[in-house]
Amino acid sequence: MANMPREPAGFRTRTPPVFESPRDERRHRIERLAGTCRIFGQLGFSEGLLGHLTVRDPEDPHRFWANPLGVSFKRIRVSDIVQVDHTGKLTYGDIPVNPVGVTLHAAVHQARPEVVAVCHAHSVYGSAWSTFARPVDPITQDTAVFFEDQAIITEPRLSFDAETAAQFAAGFEDKRTAIQSGHGLFTTGLSVDEAAWRFISLDKACHVQLLAAAAGEPRRWPDDMARGLKRALGSPEFSWSSFQTLWDDLLAQGTDFLD
Repeated sequence: MANMPREPAGFRTRTPPVFESPRDERRHRIERLAGTCRIFGQLGFSEGLLGHLTVRDPEDPHRFWANPLGVSFKRIRVSDIVQVDHTGKLTYGDIPVNPVGVTLHAAVHQARPEVVAVCHAHSVYGSAWSTFARPVDPITQDTAVFFEDQAIITEPRLSFDAETAAQFAAGFEDKRTAIQSGHGLFTTGLSVDEAAWRFISLDKACHVQLLAAAAGEPRRWPDDMARGLKRALGSPEFSWSSFQTLWDDLLAQGTDFLD
């Protein structure tokens, strides 16, 4: 037994928190949203006024919390996060949100009541891969996580109203991730943690696919093995646990974003 590899301390017992009140859960969700914005900023996903992250309110499912317009992901704090209803009307806070982003996210939240969080940002590799309007292939263990779980949305190309946003949400079908042609990546989750990890992982998968395709014709994992990898490494629980490593790194840098 002395030669057995050691598991990271606390790994087995680390599970999503259980809350005593909606107030506590709301605070947790907002903190995770602000922290995810910081992580996205560090990863280079911030681009001016573009990019939007939302999380459903634990008490009122018709309202959600979002990053405000014009505040860099790298500077977001808990106190900056605002609440809006599904029409985009501010119900808490005084900084407006990206109206197009809210329209799209609201449609997804309305169409998919099980979805707690939605992430979208104009990441370089995700944006580049979206121009092909096709799923990432299961060519590595990491890319196989998304096998048969990517909606490809070619219409609408742009959404400025509730009707086209509803069309966009319908294009998601029952998938947890979507690639909108010429726009980029959208990921969902049962928590901010899951949606964020999925976005980061899918953008990396796009990077791997682009590199491999540039060098030649990569081999795919067999479909049955890809499905097995997706079950093992693509579950909400595994995504949540994986995100905790990024959260720990963020906390080690400071906790000013929690103000």
